Amino acid sequence: MKLGLERIERLLSALGSPHHRVPCVLIAGTNGKGSTAALLAAIAHASGKRTGLYTSPHLEDVEERLRIDGAAIDRGHLGDLLGEVVDAAAAGGFSPPTYFEALTAAAFLYFARAGVELSVLEVGLGGRLDATNVSSPALSVITAIGFDHEENLGNTLTLIAGEKAGIARAGRPLLTYTVGEPEVRMALEVAARERGAELVDCAAEVRLEASPPSSSEPRQRLRLVTPNHRYEIVTQMLGAHQRPNVVLAVRAAETLSDLGLLDLGIADVERGIERCRWPGRLESIPLEGGRTVLLDGAHNLQGAESLAAYLDAVGGDFDLLYGALAGKRAESMLPLLAQRVCEITLTEPPSPRALGAATVAGFLAGRQPPPRMVPEVAMALDCALHEAALPDRALLDSPRHLLVCGSLYLVGEVRRRLRENFGRPEAAVSLSTG
Repeated sequence: MKLGLERIERLLSALGSPHHRVPCVLIAGTNGKGSTAALLAAIAHASGKRTGLYTSPHLEDVEERLRIDGAAIDRGHLGDLLGEVVDAAAAGGFSPPTYFEALTAAAFLYFARAGVELSVLEVGLGGRLDATNVSSPALSVITAIGFDHEENLGNTLTLIAGEKAGIARAGRPLLTYTVGEPEVRMALEVAARERGAELVDCAAEVRLEASPPSSSEPRQRLRLVTPNHRYEIVTQMLGAHQRPNVVLAVRAAETLSDLGLLDLGIADVERGIERCRWPGRLESIPLEGGRTVLLDGAHNLQGAESLAAYLDAVGGDFDLLYGALAGKRAESMLPLLAQRVCEITLTEPPSPRALGAATVAGFLAGRQPPPRMVPEVAMALDCALHEAALPDRALLDSPRHLLVCGSLYLVGEVRRRLRENFGRPEAAVSLSTG
């Protein structure tokens, strides 16, 4: 990883500057930026606009990151584009692009050549120095801000917010949603003022009502009243933390409509959001015998807090399969979730940065029953599912469910294993986001 824009700008110039040929929206944030991007792209597609979506990371296959009208890029096509990017760097005498720079350049090429009319770009890390920030967004969006990647972005919310706000553009809207976060709001106001952007806090201009959540209903229903319209929303994006993301996507779509970049109707918004799928984020996978597997990345403290709030809201008995990467505050996340589950199995995500299961177990010292440590993911999943199928307490009148969280690397691997063992869920690369 090499943060900075100089290399990607030189590379894209050598490729004919495809990043300036498609109008775009740029979305940053600590949590929720991928969900918001997927929702906005689905709305734009529902309105009849040929829409590109670039996100990161992927769950199972790298092709998930580049989509047009919800469909992922063909593997061979992506390979050809990446080859072209690497060849252009070599021909120009540039240093080889990083993994993320190469994919970002490939995405710009893909969208420009495919006749995309609008692209929605998710920032990879931070904002100011992220490769996606070479674009010229018609508007920018910042989702929830919390602590993550402090070694790159700073160790205060003010510093992190300032880095995220580097995606703002002079004379263009910067949409956000802040509630009870005065330091974040102040940092965004300062950054917007310095850059000449128009800061719009959607929390202050949208009325939101939500129906009570239920573990038996894999959707949530929302009523939104914006300055433009009233919407009846049904979404498969579960959890209270997704509601601001829905609001941001709707207001971003309305703003694009005001700018003449979308021809938007109420039905387009409602249909796009209902069709949108975003795997690995409170994704409920039904299994035989009334059990479910609930998959959620929850890879930082803010994500773990949102997941804990969801578990409290829906109730039910869960076992936990958990694995995390180094530097992700697992010592704070895991005890928060451990209070809400029965049995715990600790494993190691398929990443060289994975925390050892024994190390993670140290964060639960004294817990009864003690967690099991099964480093290999496939064996850990089998073990956890066996426990979930065998409730061992008289108070339980239904099978326990299984919660899998802590890392998107773990969630992606578990999705593959579930599909091999049970024929579900559908591969993430096959799911349409619109």
